[in-house]
Amino acid sequence: MALPSSPDDHHYHGEHPLRTLAYLLRGDRARLALGTVAFFVKHSPTWLLPLVTANVIDIVVTHQPIVRLWLNCGLLLGLLLLNFPGHLLYVRCVSRAVRRMSTTMRSALCRRLQELSIGYHARVSSGALQAKVIRDVETVEQALQQSADNGLAALASLSGGLVVIAVRAPLFLPAFLIVVPAAAVLVMRLRGRLRSNNESFRREVEQLSSRVVEMTALIPITRAHGLEQDAIRRVDTTLRRVLHAGLRLDLLNGRFGALSWITLNTLGVGCLATAAWIAYTGAFGVTAGDVVMLSAFFATLTGSMTALMSLAPVISKGLESLRSVGEVLRAPDIEDNAGKAEVTRVRGCFEFQAVAYGYPDAAQTAVEELTFAVAPGETVALVGSSGAGKSTVLNLVVGFLRPSAGRILLDGVDMQTLDLRSYRRFISIVPQESILFDGTVRENVAYGLDTASERDILDALRQAHALEFIERLPHGLDTVVGERGARLSGGQKQRLAIARALIRDPRVLILDEATSALDTRSETLVQDALSRLMRGRTTFVVAHRLSTIRGADRILVLDNGRVVEAGTHEELLRAGGAYAGLQGVRAS
Repeated sequence: MALPSSPDDHHYHGEHPLRTLAYLLRGDRARLALGTVAFFVKHSPTWLLPLVTANVIDIVVTHQPIVRLWLNCGLLLGLLLLNFPGHLLYVRCVSRAVRRMSTTMRSALCRRLQELSIGYHARVSSGALQAKVIRDVETVEQALQQSADNGLAALASLSGGLVVIAVRAPLFLPAFLIVVPAAAVLVMRLRGRLRSNNESFRREVEQLSSRVVEMTALIPITRAHGLEQDAIRRVDTTLRRVLHAGLRLDLLNGRFGALSWITLNTLGVGCLATAAWIAYTGAFGVTAGDVVMLSAFFATLTGSMTALMSLAPVISKGLESLRSVGEVLRAPDIEDNAGKAEVTRVRGCFEFQAVAYGYPDAAQTAVEELTFAVAPGETVALVGSSGAGKSTVLNLVVGFLRPSAGRILLDGVDMQTLDLRSYRRFISIVPQESILFDGTVRENVAYGLDTASERDILDALRQAHALEFIERLPHGLDTVVGERGARLSGGQKQRLAIARALIRDPRVLILDEATSALDTRSETLVQDALSRLMRGRTTFVVAHRLSTIRGADRILVLDNGRVVEAGTHEELLRAGGAYAGLQGVRAS
């Protein structure tokens, strides 16, 4: 089933959520209209029953021809039989539109998350984003479905009843029309508070989602240090805030429901008493059947208005969730590649020209006045103390960050003018902690490469020294590695990550502390695999261990975001400067 265009094509800035909702449903307008007509037809017995009941009572009381009794009952029975096909048509039309809308919204969110900058993802909790994709979209879907089911039922009963009263007993129409503005006043009085409480509750739930994601990620550390109770206390604190926010919202909804029920039923009692008194006096030709009909219609009207007003909290919650989704869809922190030159070939020549970068809200720049060049196939190691700017340089090379000042040239072209998505097809990254997904070895190594053959996969695994342990796995290449590779050791995960990089045959290689967390034997195997991977490729290396960087063509020593030394391992050791004084070098 083809999906409609995503809402991230829509200019959401500052727009009311109802207009965005209408935009999301624009492709299903005809289907929704047909579903609405089907609903009114299948729901017609609800508001025709009081009229038929009134007719039957008058036929019995005034001894009219018995054939009228059968005609009225036959009409009602015929409409009842239409309920089944009408309801199926309604469900097919409306449910399809609602499900398509939620699927489209989730798809748009996922696409937008891929487009937003790494800085955005560093600021916003993954748990909060997960809550938006799962919970908020589900809330919008439920609000729309309930509004359709309950709202259309109420509107059908309300409009049908008012038409019948206008024709059969127009004297009482003004009394019924009083109910609508009375209900509207209640809704308007509480709308602002409903929105505020829904927003507060939604933010607390997002915080809870972040806490749970954090707790599950830290379970190994928590258990290792006996900190289970501390972790539980952190989650319990958030749970209490969710509880209090939820109770405040429930109490407000309860007050709203009680007030609306009392108001509407009080009006109903008044209408019943008035109609009975008029019929008792014989004025205006009001019959006993009319009294029964008016009483039934007012009960229906009261129920319909109560149903509509009970939707106010549901709709308010849905609109708040739509606003929450909009926070992602309209987030401005997006990597702009539109209209830029596509990269079709990379030699691997980089030139930093007085490059500076400062993180938002940081007191000082992370790097400044970086000027150096890297030749194709050269291996450059970045060393320095924590916070010296090494990771920032890597992120600038990958294009996750754009220079605040200066420029970076790739093969002589300013990277600011390039489509970085196409450029990254020529890059492979081996991080400190390999990121594997819960799939097979085969799927993890060939991730994103549909054309990779089994021979390609086996060759990459062999070069990465991974084949020897994979052959011992229960299902070989088809062994599931678990979430984040939980069923493999650190060295095994790193060798899979290297195989993933090898199979892509990258022109630019990023090694970010790729051996720092390994034991000696694993490091030896991984280091040998990395040596094979680095041949003929431009490589940027960040590492503390001497064994990883001593073979680099050039080593750049960073301090407070600046290059303070540059040279080979032997040259820098002879100089006896900052490089020679680094703790990792002395320890070796």
